[in-house]
Amino acid sequence: MQINFNGLDMGLGNLARLSNAESRSISAENFTGENSKGGMAVDGTGAVYARELGQGWKISPSIHIQPKQVVTLAEIEGPGAIKHIWLTVRPDFWRCLILRVYWDGEESPSIEVPLGDFFCNGWGERCNINSLPVAVNPAGGFNCFWEMPFRKSALITLENLIPLEVRSLYYQIDYVLTEVPDDLAYFHAQWRRSNPLPYGKVHTLLDGVRGMGHYTGTYIAWGVNNSGWWGEGEIKFYMDGDKEWPTICGTGTEDYFGGAWNFEHPKGEYGSFSTPFLGLPQVLKPDGLYRSQQRFGMYRWHVMDPIRFKRDLRVAIQALGWANQAWDERHYLPLKDDIASTVFWYQNEPHAPFGKDFTIREVEII
Repeated sequence: MQINFNGLDMGLGNLARLSNAESRSISAENFTGENSKGGMAVDGTGAVYARELGQGWKISPSIHIQPKQVVTLAEIEGPGAIKHIWLTVRPDFWRCLILRVYWDGEESPSIEVPLGDFFCNGWGERCNINSLPVAVNPAGGFNCFWEMPFRKSALITLENLIPLEVRSLYYQIDYVLTEVPDDLAYFHAQWRRSNPLPYGKVHTLLDGVRGMGHYTGTYIAWGVNNSGWWGEGEIKFYMDGDKEWPTICGTGTEDYFGGAWNFEHPKGEYGSFSTPFLGLPQVLKPDGLYRSQQRFGMYRWHVMDPIRFKRDLRVAIQALGWANQAWDERHYLPLKDDIASTVFWYQNEPHAPFGKDFTIREVEII
């Protein structure tokens, strides 16, 4: 029997197909993902609890990260593809841990995002996500199903920005070793924050992308600094030589994220929702004391409608509200909001370096 399927691009329609791909998994119980090396630890964060049971009984289920330390979660020799990442840690640490991924030995990361934002949880408070590429389940179980192919190697690290130990990080990285076709691009993700956005300016989600690829998703943790409706701003995609005017221009913030009419449902309340490709899963309200502003978490996945570019890409969104709520007197008001965006895309390598130097003052939740 001849087996030609490489085991990638999985779905219900091809689940019965045999493949020569080799399944592997990296966790604190098998740091290298090697054959027959899982569950062998004799020391680790669970050793004291397994003292009466011994080796093989959950000795090393998690890791601690020291202050200001960079740890390697996975170092894999290819070719292959990461298929699933599961991870959990206390919400206090979601913004101060920086996730970075390097493909094929590159010095510049292709993924560089605060951990919580990568999993659509940018506010440091647990929020369930019921989408296809990203699923977050009770209580703070982060899951990522973006397929991430690589040809030579994959390196995944976490940097702890704070002068405190991060305790009990649990993780599992599932991948396959297999042939990678020439037309598969590399996965990228980048985080940017405007806090506050200068008056009359737009928030840039992505800029400086060079090469061929396609844009696949947006997550925004949006903090509103004005009263009234805040989501009239348009998202714009400038590609393949666009200068002043974009090729793709949206009609409003809630429209882009799949909602309508201020996300209002029922009357006077935001209607939160989480679907396979679109969602407003998080609505944080003022409490009259410590929570002074409204805050939102929104995602939009371009899985069925990737935005394809051949040479370059820039993406920006406006922060726009109303200066007066009376219908006959209203006019647009540029807002000075807190906008933290994470964008996801595939492209060929090499990519343009992000040029980012994260500081705790920039990423911390205020």
